[in-house]
Amino acid sequence: MVKLSVNINKIATLRNARGGNIPDLVKMALSIENFGADGITVHPRPDERHIRYQDVRDLKQVLQKDFNIEGYPSEEFMQLIEEVQPTQVTLVPDKPDALTSNAGWDTKENEALLSDVVARLKKVARVSIFVNPEPAMIEGAKQCGADRIELYTEAYAKMYLEDKAEAIAPFILAAKTAEENALGVNAGHDLSYYNLNFFNKKIPNLLEVSIGHALICDALEFGLRDTMNIYRRCLHRSKKYINEHCLLTEEDDSEDLG
Repeated sequence: MVKLSVNINKIATLRNARGGNIPDLVKMALSIENFGADGITVHPRPDERHIRYQDVRDLKQVLQKDFNIEGYPSEEFMQLIEEVQPTQVTLVPDKPDALTSNAGWDTKENEALLSDVVARLKKVARVSIFVNPEPAMIEGAKQCGADRIELYTEAYAKMYLEDKAEAIAPFILAAKTAEENALGVNAGHDLSYYNLNFFNKKIPNLLEVSIGHALICDALEFGLRDTMNIYRRCLHRSKKYINEHCLLTEEDDSEDLG
């Protein structure tokens, strides 16, 4: 069964906009767990513009489910992972000033760096490497010693409404390549309740999706509890059911893929 990890960076961004502790990040994370998430994802950046390093420590003390920490493997980040010992660490190639993750690792070009980082972090957590859906990059992740890959899905999300078959094709190939290399498959970036069900149905051996921006935005309209139900159903119900019960209206998505 595919796990849903909710990225709570946007909640931290809202809190930081006014100072203080509203919304309370830890309280919101616990609510998200209680509403059905299988895990919580955070991505602390050096400028702490959303998730702060202390948030990571505070969350570790209370979370009951999987804890996934994303980030670039600076020495400060590495020390944080070794201290907190989350369920999973996802390595991303973001520069310090990046607005959001916008590319996967070149695992061939960065093999020496990633191999050293992975070997060090595997002592305390499962390690996933963020990659584009390219077989060579996935094979490179295997060479670096990763346990899993996370497929960067922005390209899929952009093309989904134009041509679903073309959008999903490279990701199916990527997932099959990961299976051939004994790598687990995660996915994330711009997945939403419009495109998640189709992705889940078509990708073999998908273990986990990480979703933040779209889910938190939907919660502003539908409420957090109902939004969590929508996303969970996208992973465990047919598209026909979702269209009838979970607010989707796209005519071309009425097919029951279950």
